[in-house]
Amino acid sequence: MTEVMGGCHYSRRTRWEIVMDELTVVSVKIPKETFRELALRIPEGERDDFIRDAILEKLQRIPRPDKILELEKKINKLEADLSEIKKYLVELEVLTYERGKVNLHTFCADDVDHKIVDYLLHYKGATTPELAHLLGTNRWLILNRLRRIQRLSKRQLGKSIIEYYPGGRSGKRKAWWVSEELVEI
Repeated sequence: MTEVMGGCHYSRRTRWEIVMDELTVVSVKIPKETFRELALRIPEGERDDFIRDAILEKLQRIPRPDKILELEKKINKLEADLSEIKKYLVELEVLTYERGKVNLHTFCADDVDHKIVDYLLHYKGATTPELAHLLGTNRWLILNRLRRIQRLSKRQLGKSIIEYYPGGRSGKRKAWWVSEELVEI
């Protein structure tokens, strides 16, 4: 845009040309009613600026995906740091859990996990084949569920609520046992 002021020609760039040297054309389909409303409210020469402003305003309200990913990573790191701090506090016996106050069912994801925990609480321990036979499923599913419960409890409490003991104990070998330190049996 060129203006004449005092006999001199000055080149004045619009604010969009200053912000973006290269513009791209975007075609948008909108309902006729929306266009009528736009034509009624916004004069013909200002519609481009209006639409540009609306797009930029909307983009400013929506968080960028890389920022969301960065925040997720920070949250995961904070959670990991918190579990490590809890683990150290448990080792130092500063953070203690009263006997019988830990509910094993808080670490269960579904009905299968609840049945596993119920069986372990009732019989104090079980092998994976026992649990698989009881639930009518395979040993690998049971093993994965037990490991998940063990991992979750260790992350949240600093100590796992169930333990695998490969040797013989109470007439069972290679069995999973409820930790008597945290859970009253």
